[in-house]
Amino acid sequence: MTTETQDDIKLSNAQIAWRAAQDIEDGAYVNLGIGFPEMVARYQPPGKQAIFHTENGILDFGEPPAEGKEDWDLINAGKKAVTLKPGAAFFHHADSFAMVRGGHLDVAILGAYQVAQNGDLANWRVGSKGVPAVGGAMDLVHGAKQVFVITEHVTKDGKPKLVEACTFPLTGVGCITRIYTSHAVIDIVKGRFVLREKLPGLSLEALQAMTGAPLHIDGPVADLIAPDL
Repeated sequence: MTTETQDDIKLSNAQIAWRAAQDIEDGAYVNLGIGFPEMVARYQPPGKQAIFHTENGILDFGEPPAEGKEDWDLINAGKKAVTLKPGAAFFHHADSFAMVRGGHLDVAILGAYQVAQNGDLANWRVGSKGVPAVGGAMDLVHGAKQVFVITEHVTKDGKPKLVEACTFPLTGVGCITRIYTSHAVIDIVKGRFVLREKLPGLSLEALQAMTGAPLHIDGPVADLIAPDL
């Protein structure tokens, strides 16, 4: 499959975020990583509502305020303005990380530079480029009961982001449970990538060619379908 065809057959970031949101249970306590993962909050399924946690000390924040209506004392960990839902709580930064480290989060959803087949995650530095330190992500990946990744399947220059072993500095070891990409939904089971869903217009052979480690089949592979967003 050519690069042009791969680019034509893929989900947008919004569609990837939508797909991940469908798997969050009603009432789950969820932390969303800064940037792309924050989009997941927009696509809560009808009848389900997660309780969102942010490291700087808010539980159960809501939608972003309308432009010009921001209260800049109410921000998430990415310094974006948020609103509060009835019953929302504020707490100290240390208490926030006690929640994370104490195993009180059901799900953390993060971006990735690389994910290895054994569940290792690299998402903070690429060679000499990246943020100054790994930050709270290292606590989230080992404190949350499940850790999801949302990401493009390949880099901008077509290299696999799902690999046999990470070559970038690690955020966490053996921590990822499920990956939602622009082309597939993949679980990590016993150190292997197990394919659960793929785009209906993409062959298994083409998907494997875009993936840097073997894809295993364990039961039916569903079509990955998302609405136009």
